[in-house]
Amino acid sequence: MTAPVRPEVWLRGPLSGIDSILMPAAHTLIQSREDIAAAAAGASEAELWARPGGAASAGFHLRHLAGSLERLLTYARGEKLSPAQLAVLGREGEPGADAGRLVAEAQATIDRAIAQLERTPADSYGEIRAVGRAAVPATVLGLIVHAAEHTSRHTGQFITTLKIARGLRATPVS
Repeated sequence: MTAPVRPEVWLRGPLSGIDSILMPAAHTLIQSREDIAAAAAGASEAELWARPGGAASAGFHLRHLAGSLERLLTYARGEKLSPAQLAVLGREGEPGADAGRLVAEAQATIDRAIAQLERTPADSYGEIRAVGRAAVPATVLGLIVHAAEHTSRHTGQFITTLKIARGLRATPVS
C-alpha cells in the first residue's frame, strides 16, 4: 500500500491570516518552499554549483529567488534597497554554500514573505511603489504577485538544473 500523496498547497484550502486576494501568492510561495526542500535533499555542493551547458547553477537560482523575493517585498513595503541587499545581488552566482545553508536561507526568506503578506492591509494593494533606481511605478499587489511568480519560476529552474547536474554526474563519459 502506498502512502497517500499530499495535495499541492493550493488544494489544501485557505491559509490562516492571509487575505483571499493574496492567497494565490501565498500558496505559490509555500509550494516553492516545499519543492525546494524536496529537490535539494542529498544535493552535493558540486551538483549545486555545476553550470551544465553554461546555464546558471542551481545554487544561483536558490540565492536569486531568495534575494529577489526580499528585494521585491522591500519595494512593496515602500522602502529602498539597503546597501546589504545590493551587495547580495552582486554575489548571487558565487559558489561555495552547501544545500542545507541555501535551502535554509531560501525558506527563511519565504517565511518572512508570508509574514509580510499577513501584515499587508487590503487597502494598500493599489498603492504605487517605486521599483529600482529608475523608480518604475508598480502597485503593492503587482509586486506581491510578481514576487510569487518569480519565486516559482526560479524554483522550477533550480529543480531542473539540479536534475541535469545530477544526471550528468551519473552518466558515464566515454
